[in-house]
Amino acid sequence: MGNRELLENTKNLLSNYRQPPLVMVRGEGSRIWDADGREYLDYSGGIAVLSVGHCHPTLAAAIAKQAATLMHTSNLFYTDKALLLAHEITTRTGFSRVYFANSGTEANEALIKLGRRWHYEHGDKGRFELVSTHQSFHGRTMGAVTLTGQPKYHAGMGPMMGGVVHVAYDDLAAMDAVITDKTAAVILEPIQAEGGILVPSDGYLEGVRKLCDARGALLFFDEVQTGYGRTGRFLGREWSGVMPDACSLAKGIGGGFPLGAIALTEKLADGLPVGSHGSTFGGNPLACAAGLAVLEIFDAEKLVENARTLGDYLGAQLSEMASDTTLPAAVEMRGRGLLRGVRVAPEYDAMQVLAAMRNEGVLASTAGADVVRLAPALNTTKSDVDRVLAVLRAALAGATKKP
Repeated sequence: MGNRELLENTKNLLSNYRQPPLVMVRGEGSRIWDADGREYLDYSGGIAVLSVGHCHPTLAAAIAKQAATLMHTSNLFYTDKALLLAHEITTRTGFSRVYFANSGTEANEALIKLGRRWHYEHGDKGRFELVSTHQSFHGRTMGAVTLTGQPKYHAGMGPMMGGVVHVAYDDLAAMDAVITDKTAAVILEPIQAEGGILVPSDGYLEGVRKLCDARGALLFFDEVQTGYGRTGRFLGREWSGVMPDACSLAKGIGGGFPLGAIALTEKLADGLPVGSHGSTFGGNPLACAAGLAVLEIFDAEKLVENARTLGDYLGAQLSEMASDTTLPAAVEMRGRGLLRGVRVAPEYDAMQVLAAMRNEGVLASTAGADVVRLAPALNTTKSDVDRVLAVLRAALAGATKKP
């Protein structure tokens, strides 16, 4: 069946997404095909999930092998793949413990509970407040959406969870004003991704670390989108040199298979004692086999290095585009590594730019309302980058002002 026939079944889906009239049926590397057989260069990357591209043969083989061996036990038992993946993550990140979940929002829910329970376990029951930032994004479940500093995600969902304070991102004075003896933890994105791909000023993350240390609060990083090579280093935190007490991981760590985690320092090892938190499916052997295969591919194909090299090239070209006076629709380059974006001028429509790119066979997404986001597979090539740049330039050049 083609797109038209399959789209007749959209009446069976809840209409909570806004999708173009395309049905995707097959992927390979950085390419994806719809039901009519049309090929697209995928620079949306499943929202920064497809770290090793579509259907990487090593990943597909690992999933198939594990599916025929052992898929699920629950966390009533250890499994080899979970133990091996936890070892790999701690070895590569400097953290010492791992908890596995199924998604980024679940990982952030675990951080919420960890932050509060750790203080409780250490006799400070008055520390329960969580500090997050405006324009942040931490997930869709009630705790994570409360942390998310974007009112559009709160509309009609209230009341939100109590004990959460929001302040401006990249504003150390604002953070200084809200961390008190009631603060359990501060949670930040090393780069605000969904908020518009905002990279903080030098010294900001270091300053927040010092404030937390001075006042007894924990510091958590949400690395769901910046983790695993996306920024050109294994974790986004490495650009600042700041070590948080814990971080959340998801998206690219499973290469497309649902997998989330929190990684934490030994200081917090007793923060979630037996029975305080859990997940039926979290860390199942099938997901962890996928996670191990992703790391195998990272090593074999040097994906962190590729993300840094091609990310630098992509960033330079986007900066040039944003400064080109013949492209008034493009006003700013944002991002790091292969998490990049171009902010579209207010009088133009970023969604129109995406549609024009899609018509030319290139897929991208938005970050915030006005940034065209590029988050491709980390094994993308320079020739693909050049094609995307040409299509993006043409889309920006052809953009028309809003009525």
